[in-house]
Amino acid sequence: MIRSKVALISSVVILGICMYLYFPFPNNVMLEARSTFMSFPIRDQDGFVLLGIIGSVLFIIAMILLVKGIKKYRFRTVVIVLIVYAVLPNLLIKVYQETLASGIMAISYDNNGECNFESVEEDLLDGECKFELYNRSNEAVSFELVFLDSFFMEDEVRMETLMNLAGPHTITIEANRKKTIHLKELLKVKGVPNHITGGTLNGGLHFKLIDGKTTRIF
Repeated sequence: MIRSKVALISSVVILGICMYLYFPFPNNVMLEARSTFMSFPIRDQDGFVLLGIIGSVLFIIAMILLVKGIKKYRFRTVVIVLIVYAVLPNLLIKVYQETLASGIMAISYDNNGECNFESVEEDLLDGECKFELYNRSNEAVSFELVFLDSFFMEDEVRMETLMNLAGPHTITIEANRKKTIHLKELLKVKGVPNHITGGTLNGGLHFKLIDGKTTRIF
């Protein structure tokens, strides 16, 4: 079944390098990405990402070496490797968070949530955000949460970060517990440049968790 051990081993080593280049922990490395390939950001708001392009090329080389390294079941093997490559990082993160991680390093986020803003009157908005965080450690974790605006917002319009006007938001999540974070605030936006007057954001909310000198970006 194996045609070339050298090609097969080289493929595994290169795939390991590719995974290391943009391993999704402790921060969300794809946060600013506008174009992606597998786990690599190809382009962000500043243009093309050289390291992401290099990683993409290495990934393709690894797939070619994998095909050259085996005699049979090439298509099946490639599909299995692609699935494992996509699933393994999150699995490793979960294992780490449930065994060795502490503090905000043990917090996970499923990238789902929503924020809604409605105009109450001039210079006054009703802001509401809802999402879930999971503390996978065996100890309660407390942290400050700071909202980040989406990098896809045009003309630097402020949306999610308006919730910071009512901050700081201090949150505690008990050990091994999933918690729904529901924040509802009356926001005074007088003097705040480029703020929205109303709207809804569905999908991945972006924010920063702060615990002393330790920070994580989701």
